[in-house]
Amino acid sequence: MIKSILCAAALSTCPVALFADMHTDLPVKAELMDGWQKADGTRIGAIRLTLADGWKTYWRAPGDAGIPPSFAWKGSRNLSGVAVSWPTPKVFGQNGMRSVGYANQVTLPLSVAAKQAGKPVKINLEMEIGVCKDICVPQTLKIKGVLDSANTSPVPAIAAALAERPYSAHEAGAQATTCNLTPSEDGLTITATLRLPSTGGSEHVVIEAGRADVWVSEATAQRRGNTLTTQAEMVTNGSGPLALDRSAIRFTVLGSSHAVDLRGCSPD
Repeated sequence: MIKSILCAAALSTCPVALFADMHTDLPVKAELMDGWQKADGTRIGAIRLTLADGWKTYWRAPGDAGIPPSFAWKGSRNLSGVAVSWPTPKVFGQNGMRSVGYANQVTLPLSVAAKQAGKPVKINLEMEIGVCKDICVPQTLKIKGVLDSANTSPVPAIAAALAERPYSAHEAGAQATTCNLTPSEDGLTITATLRLPSTGGSEHVVIEAGRADVWVSEATAQRRGNTLTTQAEMVTNGSGPLALDRSAIRFTVLGSSHAVDLRGCSPD
């Protein structure tokens, strides 16, 4: 069930019930959705983002042209932790660069751990996202509501979003993932070999370093049979040597038929 309608920070004092009618010119609206409670007490909810015609927003790793989303849960009550699930995104061309994200509407499932299981969880979320049409603009969304459903059966809209995630390595029939890290002028060059069947059509690989302070360039990708070779540059935002934990490096392969999420890589 949709618990509340949210407005951008500049309009956060507006009456919630009037927001949808009074501010239809905003490019994005957000809604907190209550879901169900699992046997271990974990609450499942979601944030639904609805974009105006022609507007897009970004995935967790948005590409060179994108703005990465962020979540701040300060002020929430009975909240121990939150994990955000990301449905498979699309790849868009933007000013000659690649961006990764969503158009029209996206539902982001939340797995919410409560400090006191069985008690309601009060959500107070400030979400920073970027939205783009002809230009890109940052948006701050103030999202408030309560997750208190006693249901134990999945809510179809949230369950569908969970099912849209990329395949795991096991589900995709992937084998070993290896990588080689070599020093470059500004940081490191990563060259990885991903052994997995084709995901369909022209494949795009997104590499995440496992560190928020490391920028990763748009990756190249070349396939030969069941082997996909990918390469990118990694540059730290700070100073000093760049050290990476190979087990934290993440590869997402986006194809025309499905996507695959691969975690970690071993040395070549």
